Amino acid sequence: MCRQPRTAAMSVLPSSTQYLSRMTPRNPDEVHRAATPLELLFDLVSVIAIAAAAAGLHHALAHNHVLSGLLYFSASFFMIWWAWMNYTWFASAYDNDDVVFRLLTLVIMAGALTLAAGIKPLFEGEGLVLVLIGFMIMRLAMMSLWIRAGLHDAAGRATAYCYAVGIFLVQLYWIVLILSNLDSASLFWMLFALGAVFELSVPVVAERFGKTAWHRHHMVERYGLLTIIVLGETLLAAAIALGKLDFDHLNWGLVRTAANCVVILGAMWWVYFAREEHLQGREVKAAFVWGYGHFLIYAAAAAVGAGLALMVDVVNHDAHITIQAAQMAVAIPVGLYFIGLWLVRDRYALSQKALLVLPVMALLIVLVAWLLPLEAVSALAVVTVIWRSSASAAVN
Repeated sequence: MCRQPRTAAMSVLPSSTQYLSRMTPRNPDEVHRAATPLELLFDLVSVIAIAAAAAGLHHALAHNHVLSGLLYFSASFFMIWWAWMNYTWFASAYDNDDVVFRLLTLVIMAGALTLAAGIKPLFEGEGLVLVLIGFMIMRLAMMSLWIRAGLHDAAGRATAYCYAVGIFLVQLYWIVLILSNLDSASLFWMLFALGAVFELSVPVVAERFGKTAWHRHHMVERYGLLTIIVLGETLLAAAIALGKLDFDHLNWGLVRTAANCVVILGAMWWVYFAREEHLQGREVKAAFVWGYGHFLIYAAAAAVGAGLALMVDVVNHDAHITIQAAQMAVAIPVGLYFIGLWLVRDRYALSQKALLVLPVMALLIVLVAWLLPLEAVSALAVVTVIWRSSASAAVN
């Protein structure tokens, strides 16, 4: 009897040994560890929510609702990033790719889509309930993964159960916050910030019981891939600008805005993927700084896209703000992006004059944006790439 050839579709199904496997720690020194197709799908689902948050910020700024727009963007982006980050570090240590792991990952994705669905109502003043429900779905599925890891990993049981208990207790806090139906918006947001602190504290406490076996190169790749996807959102502004062109009455402001989108995006990508390595060791404190510090990088990158989309509205006379304010909506997040990279990488990887490049250029970009056209921000972003590359080469 002839053996039937194995097809591509068959190759993606779990083998008989993968339907139910023990969730034991993976080797942190495993060679050729790379992102899995499931992780890449998870990233794309998360970016749907990120795009919704950036779109909400864009429209809030266009209607001059700056404070509420920044508040809603920060809150929704925190929940998206936090759920993504927790899953990513867990998968680096425990991904066994069996059916249970895949199904719980899909539940987390469903939570991300629920969260994304709640972002537009949030920006329209309808509250945070749907966003928090989506977030809690993601977190409770994450709790289940940690419980499973604790059942199978005797050495890491205390750490895994601490994660599970911590996540569960914070979700109880969110439920109480939702059900409290507070009349005071300021009190609600203060309590939300406190809940965010509780969430951030769970890994800090849990890792004291023992360090999880995450893979350094895998984590660097995972963070880099999400950076690329979030930066790619910036190109939507260029597409929007070109889509609004009327070739009978050409608006060169839209053409310039699209060109600036590409230049700024290229500079941000170039600086992130410099030759200096992210996360140079597995020391816990450095890992926390690097992992948590990327919140600023990701949020700033998404906000740059919102700012550039706002520039398109202003140039096309569709927004109620000045051109200077729109340029600041681009320049400030570009500056914060560079500060974030300095925080998580450059202050560890560089020395001497190279250490000052990103903070100096971040400040300069913000200062010139109010006085000069957007081309000045683009030019300074390019100067940042050139100066940092040459300074780094001189030191090394």
